[in-house]
Amino acid sequence: MPALPRGPGRAPGQPRYAAGMVPLSDLSGLPAEQRAALERELAPLTLLQDVVRWGFAHTPPRDVAEVVVQDEFTHDVVVPWKDGRYLVFDTT
Repeated sequence: MPALPRGPGRAPGQPRYAAGMVPLSDLSGLPAEQRAALERELAPLTLLQDVVRWGFAHTPPRDVAEVVVQDEFTHDVVVPWKDGRYLVFDTT
């Protein structure tokens, strides 16, 4: 995914992505092929509504496990993925 220049509020080294793109920070060390497949699968998800629909389209459904409030505008939405791993979506 193409990174854009660093913007206000962005930590050094943390890329900023164009609207509609989902930056994936892999903290679990996925194999490159699995990470690329996950990036492709998540790329269309630009709204929280997309994330919820994506989760419920799976069998069994992947419901939101937790919402972590960061501030009045920002929430982290935690969704179980597979093999005991979770995906965390930063929503604003």
